Amino acid sequence: MEILLAKEMGFCWGVRRAISMMEKAVSERGQIISLGPIVHNPQVVAALAEKGIQVTSSIDGVSGVPLAIAAHGVGPKVLEEAKAKGLEIIDTTCPIVTRSQRWAKKMAEDGFTVIVYGDADHREVKGVLSWAQGKGIALTEEALDSLPQELSSRVAIIPQTTQSPARFAAFIGRLLRERLAQISELQVVNTLCDVTASQQAAARELAQGVELVLVIGGHNSANSRHLAEACREAGAETHHIETAAEVEAQWLTGRERVGITAGASTPDWAVEEVVRCVRGLAPK
Repeated sequence: MEILLAKEMGFCWGVRRAISMMEKAVSERGQIISLGPIVHNPQVVAALAEKGIQVTSSIDGVSGVPLAIAAHGVGPKVLEEAKAKGLEIIDTTCPIVTRSQRWAKKMAEDGFTVIVYGDADHREVKGVLSWAQGKGIALTEEALDSLPQELSSRVAIIPQTTQSPARFAAFIGRLLRERLAQISELQVVNTLCDVTASQQAAARELAQGVELVLVIGGHNSANSRHLAEACREAGAETHHIETAAEVEAQWLTGRERVGITAGASTPDWAVEEVVRCVRGLAPK
């Protein structure tokens, strides 16, 4: 059985940057607290916890310890609260997410209704929306019907950074078809991550040449889910796994070519573990 790896996969530069910043901070200060998981990967979070980087869901009980903002970013109120408490802030927000936040703020201040194309429950999306100061809404194509009928005539659309370029374009097209009469001005701000888009393209290419694809990434990782969706759309049987322990021997039966890819929050060592596992389970 042949094992093929996607040409592009694993840690993106934004995740590497965030982890590097936090590791440097904890080495200098002894302990820091991250507001929410550093990335959507439990194994990475656990490894960083061993180095002294703890995770909290709220800043209410934080005092006397530096507060790290994770790569997904936060809203302005959170930053204001942290400053009011006198907390040292280590901001590892991905620069592309920061760009989304700034555009959301600008568009809202200029009188636009801000539509964030993405998962309303995702931390990045929640943060970007909060910069729109109550003038924004998160939507996907499935939820487009929930867009208020009395829509502002000036609309700005900003994508969640890890969304698929093709789906984002399709969303814009459908919005125009269904609401063109209500829109006098449309601003589209492309804040899609090039690395994520490249990984999705590489995943599709991989899936077209294998019978089975294993996508490695946190089960709560949006970009890993999108990779799995891309592989399934390309016609390959696909399984989204978080660790090598989830690989099932029956998946490999009768397979001659197995592909492996990984989300932007997946470290190299996790990929190596899955490769070793597949080799060990492969029918002899």
